[in-house]
Amino acid sequence: MNTKKVTDSAERKKLKRAARKKAAPAAKRATGVARGSMKKKVPKVTKGQRKR
Repeated sequence: MNTKKVTDSAERKKLKRAARKKAAPAAKRATGVARGSMKKKVPKVTKGQRKR
C-alpha cells in the first residue's frame, strides 16, 4: 500500500490498518525450512593456533 502522498499520520495509519486487514493472510512456512535459511552463513573459525 502506497501512502506516500497522505500527509496526515492518523489518516495514513487508518489506511494502512485497513489494507492490512483486507490483505490475504501470509502463508505458513514449509516444513523443514529453517527460519534463518536465507541468512548469510558465517564460516566457522578454526580452533588452535592464533591468526595474529
